[in-house]
Amino acid sequence: MGEKYEQLVNRLADVQNLQHTAAILEWDQQTQMPPGGAEARAAQLATVTRLGHELFVADETAQLLDAAAAETEGADYDSNEASLVRVVRQDYDEQVKLPSALVAKIAQVTALSHEKWAKARENNDFKAFLPALQEVIDLQIQAAEYLGYSDHPYDALLGQYERGMTTAQVKSIFEGHRSQLVDLIAAISKNRDRVSDAVLHQPFDLEKQKEFALYTVKEFGFDFERGRQDVAVHPFCTSFSRDDVRITTRFYPDFLNPALFGMMHEAGHGLYEQGSGAALEGTMLSGGTSLAVHESQSRMWENIVGRSKGFWSWALPQLKTVFPQLEGADLDSFYAAINKVEPSFIRVEADEATYNLHIMLRFEMEVDMIGGKIDLARLPQEWNERFESYLGIVPPNDALGVLQDVHWSLGLVGYFATYALGNLLSVQYYNQALKDHPSIPDEIASGKFDTLLTWLNQNIHQYGRKFTSAELTQRVTGEAIQSNDYIQYLQQKFGAIYGL
Repeated sequence: MGEKYEQLVNRLADVQNLQHTAAILEWDQQTQMPPGGAEARAAQLATVTRLGHELFVADETAQLLDAAAAETEGADYDSNEASLVRVVRQDYDEQVKLPSALVAKIAQVTALSHEKWAKARENNDFKAFLPALQEVIDLQIQAAEYLGYSDHPYDALLGQYERGMTTAQVKSIFEGHRSQLVDLIAAISKNRDRVSDAVLHQPFDLEKQKEFALYTVKEFGFDFERGRQDVAVHPFCTSFSRDDVRITTRFYPDFLNPALFGMMHEAGHGLYEQGSGAALEGTMLSGGTSLAVHESQSRMWENIVGRSKGFWSWALPQLKTVFPQLEGADLDSFYAAINKVEPSFIRVEADEATYNLHIMLRFEMEVDMIGGKIDLARLPQEWNERFESYLGIVPPNDALGVLQDVHWSLGLVGYFATYALGNLLSVQYYNQALKDHPSIPDEIASGKFDTLLTWLNQNIHQYGRKFTSAELTQRVTGEAIQSNDYIQYLQQKFGAIYGL
């Protein structure tokens, strides 16, 4: 490839190294850093983030992009070279709108805000978090104005996580399957007594929980030679290269689900990062193409695989050797227990049928927050009222309500919608994998996961950021994102469990 293209690659490698350095600092803050280090860490993140942004949006980057575009003219759309120029040009055109001082300010404020959120959540004290939250939201509104939008300021923030998606499109997708979710949940509620999850609520040794969860995701294919696991207040996955991927989770001493399925979820993210094409490593094409596609991977391994009856026909006997108190649990009742449908307060522990309602609530609140329609001082009341409207229950405190998620403290406004979109994509992608390899369910039931993982590597992971989620989904499934497959999956699964 030409000289200017190579110069662009080298410059972008420096930008990415600075971005990964910031990610390491953030990972350390959430897993290792003592609380007293927050002020210094915020300053460090502000500096590194500012340097990376200044380097990226400098005139020299634009000049190299133009020159590299000329050198790669006529290259195949799918090629790494053409894709790098195309995708980075989109990144540049977006990021150049943001002042580096604002980018640094957001990094500093959110680093401090995270610590205030963690303490407020622990103490069930929303008022203690309110000033920090107000500052975060004000900064996000400023960012939206700089980025620009045609309809709603939320479009600008959503686009950072799901390029090309608009608020109106998300609303349409959500409205297109909300009533079907409500009808399914109502039908299930009439037969709620058919399922008990009491077997999951008993003492479970934390180290043994960790041992089994780590074993499970290793069997999925997560490579611990290129990854590690730690504990965090709110589970997450991050990566600093395809060969250094970190997953985290949290453990409960008397409930099996959070750590086990949380580990599967984060490992799904990790498998995507580890599967990013080796030829893309060190470039700004590495990693996942969007948060919705990323969530499709985590939700697939957590739910479609991890909560399937076939998986537990293989895994339950092994779990019993770790926890002998489960010896009396039969496959059918255990499978039903882990899939019990019941409105609950915590999103990350919600069942598949009610999960998207949690996201719709957060999405609507974020749109109104950015649109200035919610007084943040009333956020807990707004949360509780909307939560009751969506799920029919009211959180008894703010820790189980408005304070439960980490996202707003980190400035991740526009992110939540991608969880629900990822659910839809998870089934679309999995159904295509089944068309290509009908043996996958039987293989999962025997503890064999490599056919599915290889299919995902070949059809999704290896492309990194080369294609938008819309392009990728069209390539993989031959259609755009849709909710029909997801609703059918839920209806069939829970219809069988609850005898509907």
